[in-house]
Order: sequence, then C-alpha cells, then structure tokens
Amino acid sequence: MHDATTTPAPAPAPVAAPGAPFGRCAAAMITPFSADGGTLDRAGARRLAAHLVDRGGCDALVVSGTTGESPTTTDAEKTALVATVAEAVGDRAAVVAGVGTADTAHTVALARATRGAGAHGLLVATPYYSRPTQEAIVHHLRTVADATDLPVMLYDNPARTGEGTALTADSLRALAEHPRIVAVKDCSGDLLKAGLVLRETGLAVYAGSDELTLPLLALGAAGCVSTAANVAGPQVRGVIDAFAAGDTEGAARRHLALLPLVDALMNEVPGTVAVKALFRAAGLPGGPVRGPLLPAGEELTARLAEVLTDVLGGAEE
Repeated sequence: MHDATTTPAPAPAPVAAPGAPFGRCAAAMITPFSADGGTLDRAGARRLAAHLVDRGGCDALVVSGTTGESPTTTDAEKTALVATVAEAVGDRAAVVAGVGTADTAHTVALARATRGAGAHGLLVATPYYSRPTQEAIVHHLRTVADATDLPVMLYDNPARTGEGTALTADSLRALAEHPRIVAVKDCSGDLLKAGLVLRETGLAVYAGSDELTLPLLALGAAGCVSTAANVAGPQVRGVIDAFAAGDTEGAARRHLALLPLVDALMNEVPGTVAVKALFRAAGLPGGPVRGPLLPAGEELTARLAEVLTDVLGGAEE
C-alpha cells in the first residue's frame, strides 16, 4: 500500500533564470536519516538544504532522486522531505521532487502528494522493470505531467532503469510538445542525442553526470543536477558561472580540477555512500545509508576526504 500524504500551500516558486526552469546548479541532495537509519532526519534535512543553498552555491535542490536513496524511502518520507526542504529554502531555490516509480498510478499519486507538500517541480524517471515500449514510456510520462500543474524534468538514466528504457530522440521530441514537460536530466551519456534535443526542441537539458557538465554546457545545456555539489557546490557552480561569462578556458580548468573528486565519488562506491561518508567525517547531517547499500569503511572515507581536500584546496576562488 502506498502511504502518500499531502500538506497544503505549496511554497512560492523561485524566479527561474532564462532557459533554466530549475536553476543552473542543482544539488542531487542526499536524504538525511537518524543514526540508526530508521527515520527521516527532518532537522538534518533542513540544515543541509540551507547549507547547500546559502553556502554551496546551489539555486536548486533535487530531493528523492538516486543520490537521495528514493528506492528505500516511503511516500510519507518523500512528502515530508519536500515539505521540510521547501520550508528551509523558501523562494531562494527551486525544490524538485523525484517521483519516478515503475507504476503509473503510484507515480501520479506521489506527484500530487509532493505538489501539495510544496515542490516547485517534478523529476520523473522512465518506468523500470516492466520493459515498456517507447510508446508506453511516453504515455506514462505524459500521464504524470497531466496529473499536476508543476513543471516536469524527465530523468533519462538507462543505467539505473534498465536496458531499453533510454528515451530516444523521437520520444523526447514528442514529450517536448507537452506544455509542462520543460527539461530533461541527461544521464544517458549520449551527446549526439542531447545535441539533437537541444537543436530541435525547447527542452532544457541538465547534465546528470558531473563529468559531462562542461561538454553539455558547450552544446547549450541549462546547467547540471550534481552529486558533487553536495560537497563542492561552489566549485561546481564556478564551472557554470565561468562558462556563462564567456571564460571557456577558466571553465575548462575548473571542470578538470573537479574530475578527481567526481571519479572518487562515483567509481568506487555509489555516490550516496561516498557523500554520506564525507558528511559523517565533516560533522554534517546525513546519517547512514539504507540497505542494500553499505557504508564506506574508514580507509575509503579517508581516501575520499583526501581527494576532496586536494580539490577544494586547489580550486580557484
């Protein structure tokens, strides 16, 4: 049984930058849990959201995504997290709620619940496990977009949702015709497809893989949804700001300087595990990961901290 709940009065929507309906530097925020992992740490989520916006350079927060451990949180936790984060940041940042599931009716219910909790937008992954056709995927995503008045960011991440679920360029062209489908978080790694979408539709493209932020910006992307922004938000934002200012050489230097951290965050363990290990070492809220994930050991945590220190110490002001 799905335990979606609602709360009234959505938060005021922040003013979007031209061509960037969900900001330019969005953190794929972790979900803080209590020390035993059993409950949502709302106080920690409030503190972390304010930290990412006020000190981390983020103008958007994506909650209940992959980095937010959405497969292991209940609908009630997801809506409570949205309400908490929206209250913490007000109109200083967009709050985008991940609502993707393998069940269309469930996704619709969750979209409506998070809208009631104060989300400014929805992140909707392609449905997984059932292996729907492209026609069925498009129908699913349109149905979710029809369910609320919120703008929608599609989530194209076939490495997570399974073979055959990558959105094709034709599907993205069709979905772009929906008035509330305004963006795509691209984790496909397909630069040709991203370029065609940017050339032929009005969709805002957001890099969903940190190593592709600058390449996609060069094609005209709006910004990124970044795991690294949890721990290096100003540095991630620096790449985007330098590129926007026309300083392509500076953007490249900043991007290359971040890559050792991106490599460390994503290639040894899932990004969630790495970020929570770094937060634990720094005394920031996060708590443990939930199973089936396992926490990082002391050796890995020390190695991650060393890489992060090197990257932050070498970053340009």
